[in-house]
Amino acid sequence: MKLKIYQIDAFTNTIFKGNSAAVIILDEWLEVEMMQSIAINNNLSETAFAKKCDESTYEIRWFSPITEIDFCGHATLATAFVLFKENILLKEVIFIAKAVGSLKVSQLDDGYIEMIFPNRKPQKVDNIPQELKKGLSIEPKDVLVNQQTYFVVYPNEEDVYNVQVNLDEIKKLGPLDVTVTAKSKEYDFISRYFWPANGGIEDPVTGSMHTGAAPLWAERLNKNELLAFQASKRGGILKCKVSDDQVLILGQAVLYLEGYINKE
Repeated sequence: MKLKIYQIDAFTNTIFKGNSAAVIILDEWLEVEMMQSIAINNNLSETAFAKKCDESTYEIRWFSPITEIDFCGHATLATAFVLFKENILLKEVIFIAKAVGSLKVSQLDDGYIEMIFPNRKPQKVDNIPQELKKGLSIEPKDVLVNQQTYFVVYPNEEDVYNVQVNLDEIKKLGPLDVTVTAKSKEYDFISRYFWPANGGIEDPVTGSMHTGAAPLWAERLNKNELLAFQASKRGGILKCKVSDDQVLILGQAVLYLEGYINKE
């Protein structure tokens, strides 16, 4: 039995940039162990599996090389890109995910893909965990948290680029991850995302994290439309639009490869 597989670079319009995700479209779910094995073998931040319900509705699941993930933005973008590529008449798709509900994704005329995600604005942390203090070379003083990650807000964007991370300490914070972020000169804000407990060392571009980072900066900058840059080695640009209960994240994507998995 062969499974069609795509590898997409998300949140970029250039291959070898953004964040790579594998995408597999299914008629029926595979066993969880098989999906996890495929994700391990792919060794990408995420492998997305989408099961067709009808022409514009799909259930979706995301697997890192370590575990199944509740919510992944860049692999959702990659999956939508594949579906729009394979059916040029399709302009909108609904993804159904167990942890976050229905996610509406649309193909825009300018080549961007718009994803409607829940607003997961973080809240202030009064008692900063010792593991977080030990885990970052630049002391965290302004810290917030949501259901996914701690947000460490630095006063200068140079801090985001220069901070060193002790992954052994950061891993102790799991299942929560760690984001470092700051106001930027070129963009509205920049961020980096570390997730040793759930996926890897540093994620290249993280759509789901921006459902918290965008509301955080929307409030601090007093603006609801923001341009964000994830300052990893590969880098990625995200357009964000914030409302009371939603965060719209817009990005581009490009096809890197397509092929088949030989599954016995």
